[in-house]
Amino acid sequence: MDIPSHPNNPATIEDVARLAGVSIATVSRVVNGKSPVVPATAQRVMDAVRELNYVPRAAARILASKRTNTLGLIVPEISGEFFAPMLRGIEAAAGEAGFDLLIHTTAYKKPEMRRHTLGEHNTDGLLVFIGSVQLAELTRLHSIGFPVVFLHQTAPEGLNIPVVTVENKKGAALAVEHLIETHECRRILYLSGPEGNEDSSWRERGYRLALEKHDIPFDPALVAPGYYSTKRAAQTMRELLESGLTFDGIFSGDDMAAVGALSALREAGLRVPEDIKMVGFDDIPLARHLTPPLTTIHAPTEEVGRIATDLLVRLIRHETVEMEILLPTELTIRQSCGCKIV
Repeated sequence: MDIPSHPNNPATIEDVARLAGVSIATVSRVVNGKSPVVPATAQRVMDAVRELNYVPRAAARILASKRTNTLGLIVPEISGEFFAPMLRGIEAAAGEAGFDLLIHTTAYKKPEMRRHTLGEHNTDGLLVFIGSVQLAELTRLHSIGFPVVFLHQTAPEGLNIPVVTVENKKGAALAVEHLIETHECRRILYLSGPEGNEDSSWRERGYRLALEKHDIPFDPALVAPGYYSTKRAAQTMRELLESGLTFDGIFSGDDMAAVGALSALREAGLRVPEDIKMVGFDDIPLARHLTPPLTTIHAPTEEVGRIATDLLVRLIRHETVEMEILLPTELTIRQSCGCKIV
């Protein structure tokens, strides 16, 4: 079906409904995000919105005239060692720019039950942490020109949304190369993050890159889920030890998983670093207080929050912004890898 859209003859809600094969009411529910719609239907509607470049009149009026002086942040949760520094950076940058901050968490809600509680009706722009907002809603926000900046997530194809993240691949390679070059590890376990997590995927690429550089064959048995979780990483480690898998080093995809791994190794009577060397990722405040203190990749998490907020404010003010910012990571040496700190 050919339904052209032209600046002088913009697409209507009826055009979208016709192209998507749904009712006008269904289009309204999807675009406004006020009641649940079957995901496949919602995606069909958003595909039509994108194809026709449809901009709801009400949303256009809001974006043109209404300002709330409030930024929105959508994250899985705000507990834990990782999120506190990022939130600190966001709060500081928002306050300096004269904005309040609203936070919405999604970790304990099923995808189909996540209401769009933050958006153009109560904020001037959104910061979105990896995996926290469904594609249909992101597409809707993008279609109405609403300012969005991603934290640790590359924009889906077709959505021109800025991202701020860290050098995951390079940092991971540094960690694994340290275990190989300085401590002569050859069987290095990688504790990965949640399935589909973009940071974890890039960190695995760095892990593989370091192995390849030193002519160490990749063994898929040495990649196991740590889930970025202390409890679940500990359980994974117990299962690996019970299976008889051998390894002389561990690269943990994040420091919270490293905490769980350390606990499980201690329970099994294995010593770090005497029996197994370990390196983490993130450099959370707890890392330096572990026994032994954790060698880890320092990621500037607070700066990610601050810079992403600055980008969002600039978007709200209709300024030009960088589309991708990668912040550098660096190896922080402590004792868990086997280095002697004087």
